[in-house]
Amino acid sequence: MWNPNHEAIDREKLATLQFLRLKQTLEKVYQLVPFYRDSFKKFGIEPGDIRSLHDLQKLPFTVKDDLRDNFPYGLFTVDLNEVVRIHSSSGTTGIPTVVGYTKNDLETWAELMARTLAAGGATRESIVHIAYGYGLFTGGLGVHYGAEKIGATVVPISGGQTKRQVSMMKNLGTTLLACTPSYALFIAETIADMDLKPGDLKLKSGIFGAEPWSENMRLVIEEKLQIDAFDIYGLSEIIGPGVSYECPAKAGLHLSEDHFIPEIIDSATGEVLPEGAEGELVITTISKEALPMIRYRTRDITTLNSEPCTCGRTHTRMAKVSGRTDDMIIIRGVNVFPSQVESILLEMGETEPHYQLVINRAGSLDNLQVLVEVSDHMFSDHIRGLETLENRLRAEIENMLGVSVDVKLVEPKSIPRSEGKAQRVIDKRNL
Repeated sequence: MWNPNHEAIDREKLATLQFLRLKQTLEKVYQLVPFYRDSFKKFGIEPGDIRSLHDLQKLPFTVKDDLRDNFPYGLFTVDLNEVVRIHSSSGTTGIPTVVGYTKNDLETWAELMARTLAAGGATRESIVHIAYGYGLFTGGLGVHYGAEKIGATVVPISGGQTKRQVSMMKNLGTTLLACTPSYALFIAETIADMDLKPGDLKLKSGIFGAEPWSENMRLVIEEKLQIDAFDIYGLSEIIGPGVSYECPAKAGLHLSEDHFIPEIIDSATGEVLPEGAEGELVITTISKEALPMIRYRTRDITTLNSEPCTCGRTHTRMAKVSGRTDDMIIIRGVNVFPSQVESILLEMGETEPHYQLVINRAGSLDNLQVLVEVSDHMFSDHIRGLETLENRLRAEIENMLGVSVDVKLVEPKSIPRSEGKAQRVIDKRNL
């Protein structure tokens, strides 16, 4: 545990700290950010009306479009001369979202990532290989400063040139890998292609995030790389990676509640759901200086659990993200998450963990095709064997999703690999 005084804080003391920081944050945004002041007034509420943590649900939500509508600095609570770092989304779907950090914000971020890395096995003796992207994306630099805070040796290699990455890991004695789970699988493939074995490297663990991944994919990564794989969670609007992280118990991701207040809501109605119910995660930041977020809708689907963890940490745990409300596919009225298909493929274990969902529309009818890679051995098998496997996969997927699908087995390495987030869905409908 990196910071036991905070990670294992008494729940009553935590609630007191949260409320104090919440009140300070609400006063700040009300006074300094016209968007929040106007938003609060529309709801007929002022910061003084929030008299308990439970009252948080009286406040309006903040969504990603609010950042775009106030582009670039409209939601900042400090002057630009106090902002020492800017990060931003790619803007591929419109105006990018811009986030800013004060010096204290960066120190908080490094602290959160130190907690994350320590829970994943990092120490001062670790050599941390960071294959997340550097630049405006928060992944690379977020992990970087957390690893340096611990005192570990950092290899800031970013993405790309995967064979070189493997050689560097082998030659430098890397002990911890940080990247997306899909890229971890690509690295595992590359290790095999280079006639190496996991035992030729010194990898012990990995922290993987930035995209949803199933428990079955964890098992595949752990088997192929012979490491301990930990899930991490974060988003740039909140702070970046380090919002929550798995401990060795792997019974949920500890959400740093001394800096964030989580809620679960019904994504359709906005109603706050009881603990244990699955819904959309909403986060309020209570320590950020440059860009506080009030009831930010993450669009990520999960559950919360405040029961004590065997590791000793007291912060609420969130379950692995099962999907997103905004990358959910609707096929003939049925809600489908790519992670549901992934879970079936990996549970069966007769294909490679690489797949794509391709959606077409014939007339008014949507068709879902699942492309799945098979191994070299399976692909060279008799056609009848492949047809049998396709039929079994189709039956399993249709049974879970409740919608008909077309399963197509494809040759090894025919689905494009990604150095970042894997492209799981190709929607060819003209919606």
